[in-house]
Amino acid sequence: MVKRRTDALQLAVLALLADGPLHGYEVRRRLDVRLGAFRALSYGTLYPCLRRLQADGCITETRSAPATGRRPRVVYEVTAAGRERLRRLLEDAGPDAWEDDAFGVRFALFTRVAPRTRLRLLEGRRARLLERLDHLSRTIDRTQAQLDAYALEAQRHGLDTVRREVAWLDRLISAEATAPAAPAPPPATSREETP
Repeated sequence: MVKRRTDALQLAVLALLADGPLHGYEVRRRLDVRLGAFRALSYGTLYPCLRRLQADGCITETRSAPATGRRPRVVYEVTAAGRERLRRLLEDAGPDAWEDDAFGVRFALFTRVAPRTRLRLLEGRRARLLERLDHLSRTIDRTQAQLDAYALEAQRHGLDTVRREVAWLDRLISAEATAPAAPAPPPATSREETP
């Protein structure tokens, strides 16, 4: 599970840096805005991720000249290898991408994902939640006589939450499946061909 969360964070960081260089504080702030505080992302989580991406050759850092009495500001920038890794991560629609943290990050980046991959992610997430729904239903049926009223309500709430997410995914899948295909970009022309 730790690897999945780490991969999801690396995906989010690479996507932000693909838009332009940022310093660590700004990366964290933008992650909080885009991902809804990404499960209380701390600097103790972010900076090891940045160091790992740098060690892997996915990002570089430059230090700005400090103002008097201040530390230099470190600015991170994605490399060509980082852009390639981002592309591969965005194309991944396998079972790990359907889990809670990974799916949340990927969904926040859906504008960067190909329509076919978006549909596979939505369908995979739905399948994962249907498994969870079945498990929760069987658990409630099997244990309801043993639970107090509050524990039973907590389980029912979990069941209702999963049902609502499945209904939401059904709507998204339907919209994605019926969306018109994006038009192909116009062919490139050379300077000699332009009037």
